[in-house]
Amino acid sequence: MRQDVQFSLPDDASEASGSIDAVQQAIQHAPQRAQVLLAGEIVPAAESQAQDLQWRRFSSVFLSNPRVLTGLYIVGFFILIGLFGPFLTHQDPNALSSDMFRAPSPAHWLGTTQRGEDIFSQIAYGARVSLLMSFAAAIGATLIAVVAGLAAGYFGGWIDEVISFLINIFLVLPGMPLAIVIASFAVKGPVTIVLVLLFTSWPWGARVLRAQTLSIRQREFVTSARVIGERPWQVILVEILPNEIALVASSFVSTFVHATLTAVALEFLGLGDMMVASWGTVLHWAQVDSALMANGWWQFVPAGLCVAILCAGLTFINFGIDEIANPALRSERKLRKSKKGIA
Repeated sequence: MRQDVQFSLPDDASEASGSIDAVQQAIQHAPQRAQVLLAGEIVPAAESQAQDLQWRRFSSVFLSNPRVLTGLYIVGFFILIGLFGPFLTHQDPNALSSDMFRAPSPAHWLGTTQRGEDIFSQIAYGARVSLLMSFAAAIGATLIAVVAGLAAGYFGGWIDEVISFLINIFLVLPGMPLAIVIASFAVKGPVTIVLVLLFTSWPWGARVLRAQTLSIRQREFVTSARVIGERPWQVILVEILPNEIALVASSFVSTFVHATLTAVALEFLGLGDMMVASWGTVLHWAQVDSALMANGWWQFVPAGLCVAILCAGLTFINFGIDEIANPALRSERKLRKSKKGIA
């Protein structure tokens, strides 16, 4: 946040208060004094205090929300499973054994498949693969959305027309069928799924960021930054992007959920590498083995619950981000708390 800059007349102008030349000289010196003041220690200190206040407000709103805390615990749990889960099992997820199609037991916590594969090992190793694929796709799609949305909204003109044309094309095309078609003709594997998700998941975030940038670029602090000579990339990164962090974070979490569900769906359809353990491949083999018809619920329920609970946790986190971006939601939550206190 930039502070209002106050200018004072030079000494010679104060001595000749009625002089037109002194007034003109003060006007000529005003931009120089503005640059000196903006480059000094007053504005950085004020900006630092504003950032600290914004961070405290972010922490209080984000961490005081029970749904957000629940979401953080859920996502943290699956991250721990992905990191340390393979160390808890001593079996290869693709290793065959004589214990075929066994229900959960002390020897096999989540049972075995019809080929004797340990399902807990597949879930533990699969958590790492599924989380990495979704995270990589969400990061890449969010970066593309940020670059495209900010560039289109700030520069306008033919740049906005070209980027908006591309965004509209991808929005018109159905995402899931397009991903299926691309994955069908590509080399099967986690990298291919990440690239497919990256290719199909960026337009929604880019459209929202473009609309927000169109609004922010008309505000006074952005105009002031351009007037004092800041370069376009400085205006975008320093002035505009920090005011869209909540939207960027919300776009990332939403893309993470979309990537998780789409990756599982593609692998369930057999468009991934079936020799790589992941939640989608677990569900694929459960369908191939007709586990539902054979009453082998342990072959598909654990993987399905992992996908559902992870997406629910990410959605809870998104609720907290929405409250930061929308003050009306914070006031509604405070009002509900006050009503509960009165009751």
